[in-house]
Amino acid sequence: MIERLISLSLRNRYLVLLLAAGLFVWGAYSVRESKIDAIPDLSENQVIVFTEWMGRSPQIMEDQVTYPLVTNMQGLPKVKSVRGTSMFGMSFVFLIFEDAADIYWARQQVLERLNYAQRLLPAGVTPTLGPDGTGVGHVLWYTLKAPGLDLGEQRALQDWYVKFGLQNVPGVSEVASFGGFQKQYQVTVDPTKMTYYGLTLPQVLAAVRSNNNEAGGRKFEQAGVGYIIKTTGYIQGMATLENVPVITKGTTPVRIKDVATVQMTGEARLGIMDLNGEGEAVGGIVVMRYGENADAMITRVKAKMEQIRAGLPPASRFSWCTTAAGLFRTRWTPSSTRSLKRW
Repeated sequence: MIERLISLSLRNRYLVLLLAAGLFVWGAYSVRESKIDAIPDLSENQVIVFTEWMGRSPQIMEDQVTYPLVTNMQGLPKVKSVRGTSMFGMSFVFLIFEDAADIYWARQQVLERLNYAQRLLPAGVTPTLGPDGTGVGHVLWYTLKAPGLDLGEQRALQDWYVKFGLQNVPGVSEVASFGGFQKQYQVTVDPTKMTYYGLTLPQVLAAVRSNNNEAGGRKFEQAGVGYIIKTTGYIQGMATLENVPVITKGTTPVRIKDVATVQMTGEARLGIMDLNGEGEAVGGIVVMRYGENADAMITRVKAKMEQIRAGLPPASRFSWCTTAAGLFRTRWTPSSTRSLKRW
């Protein structure tokens, strides 16, 4: 057999050389175009359903959210297993599909089934799909350094400017923010004062909700000029919130500040993000989509950071570190000499 193969090759040497050249060109092209990733993606083909219902115990989450979702997700096409887990205020359902199933087809199947399962959940509870990323999709971690801004202002800058800019980069599935404080108004009611005025907590909640919105009017014409009427009712500061009326006693309104204390503070945190032992930091994690080139996507994200930095306060900069997926052709710059400390 080998002798016949050698003889055939010698008689058709030009064809063999042409075939070898074609294989060489194809190999060189494949090496150049292959997706670079230091960690092979061996994760399961899964879709995550996340549900948030803050303030509820894990047992309530299991009984009223996780169990209805898991039972109704059974029987989807190409599903190997359905796993659920519950924790304080949150529920996760992991649907493991066959390896040959297209991930976006699988997400569509889950979304269609959620339309029915939504009716089985408590009022106001809405399940959502997790990002279309893999277990090794956290390819870039970065911190935002903005001198002169406190942690709350830095977090607001990250959430409302930097994050939206990076999410437009091709190949980015999600940008998850971490660190800092998420500003919020907190109303701390006084039970004694509420009892004195005969108020209940639902009344206070309803007053805050109803006085924090806008309503549209109508258009009318006067002297040949058209006017559009609308009301602006969004809360702009603590003083506005303090003066929201709850009820009226005779002719005197009982306002929020009469029964509660209003303050601007940060949302309760379960942990902090530390940067090299130098203190708290604000930043984000860039998650890569399924099937993307990690090295190319990291390069695009860093180029986008340079564009975003032009709109940041003076002396602001980014510091980043890549996971092993991005270390092949990543060139470190002076602004990235600090790396994130793993937590």
